[in-house]
Amino acid sequence: MSTALDLELLKAVEQFVYREARYADEHEYDAWEALWTDDAIYWVPANGADIDPTRQMSVLYDNRARIATRIKQLHTGKRHAQIPRSDLRRIVSNVELLEAHPELPDDVHVGANVLVCEARERGTVLWAGRTTYVLRDTPDGLRMARKKVVLVDNERPLHTLAFLI
Repeated sequence: MSTALDLELLKAVEQFVYREARYADEHEYDAWEALWTDDAIYWVPANGADIDPTRQMSVLYDNRARIATRIKQLHTGKRHAQIPRSDLRRIVSNVELLEAHPELPDDVHVGANVLVCEARERGTVLWAGRTTYVLRDTPDGLRMARKKVVLVDNERPLHTLAFLI
């Protein structure tokens, strides 16, 4: 993957991933929600990376409607786990284009490492993981069809995860 087209795509993908991270960190919920496709899946597995989310518990397994509901809840100011809101900053690194998955061959598959620093009254918590994205080129630019965040310690009890990871 060393053609000019691949480098151009990688640059566009990196900018998209960084923007998505900034929207989440800065609680720009409407802008973050607008990055999703109508058939979106947002998944944070528990107890392993490759569990079946329809048969086993996940930290989060949202379709597009549930993503919208989650954003509405955050807007109410009554999401008690986020009163006051977490101060967040994330570092996204090792962004790479991945081989396409047979189920979504026309989309762009991306992997990245992430480290999120969450500051709350209880102290500072670091959340580290590997994020994979399925991005779709739309008339409005790249959009997320899938986002999967595999936390490095997802087999252990987790602190309340009440923000957009």
